[in-house]
Amino acid sequence: MKLKINRQRLGAFRLALAGLVFDFDAIVNQRIDLEGLDFSVRLADVEALNNAAFGGETDVTKLSYHAYAYCLGDYVLLDAGSALGRNCGPLLISKREIAREEVAAGALSIAIPGKYTTANFLLGLAFPLAQDKTALVFSAIEAALLDQRVDAGLIIHENRFTYEARGLKKIVDLGEYWESETGAPIPLGGIVIKRSLPDEIKDRVNRVLRRSVEYAFAHRTASLDYVRAHAQEMDEDVMYRHIDLYVNQYSVDLGAEGRRAVELLFVKAEATGIIPQTKSTLFL
Repeated sequence: MKLKINRQRLGAFRLALAGLVFDFDAIVNQRIDLEGLDFSVRLADVEALNNAAFGGETDVTKLSYHAYAYCLGDYVLLDAGSALGRNCGPLLISKREIAREEVAAGALSIAIPGKYTTANFLLGLAFPLAQDKTALVFSAIEAALLDQRVDAGLIIHENRFTYEARGLKKIVDLGEYWESETGAPIPLGGIVIKRSLPDEIKDRVNRVLRRSVEYAFAHRTASLDYVRAHAQEMDEDVMYRHIDLYVNQYSVDLGAEGRRAVELLFVKAEATGIIPQTKSTLFL
């Protein structure tokens, strides 16, 4: 069976969302048993993937957990492939020194990596009055700060390893905020599959994805050429720091703790009106 699968773009921006390529290398390069599945791969920026999911454009897709709330009727979350963890949340940064009280007052202009990103959800949870937001491709946020087009910027992915070298300053780590509020790991993104597909296919895709992640862990350097091909401007040390931060046991299987974290995200988002009330089951 041929399935269309979405994952985050690396090549177009020459940046490294290295963790996801690390996860999918064994599938794309057929290093494992695909159980008869044939994947047609599409690359896009995370917010483009979120919007594509709203239109039901592909069978399997990476998306932000925030965005998942808006397409629950069409997709269900796989146990494998998620990005959850500790000390890996989005950072709110700036060019000048800014106190958290300034952010809380809602007077700052803030660049965000997309309306439906989990990063933006966390910003709204921590600072509900911060509403002057400009959505940019995540890779353009540091430049917007340096050019003083915005007061603050919400960064994700590998930018957390590079912003200080560009003279930028951390205001708050929203991952730390989430962990202090909940005690749970931060759910950033997951892999969902169309509910309309047969259950046997959903289970098969979940097994294949888990096998791909397990292969990546067991053969850490096997994906190096594939990752480098989509990370040509990233230092190799930063590339592996990114992988180590975002690919972990939750990527193999959410488990009870991972599922609890996702459920907490939805409970808090619904309670604060950030997302609509959900009626469908979250998990496969």
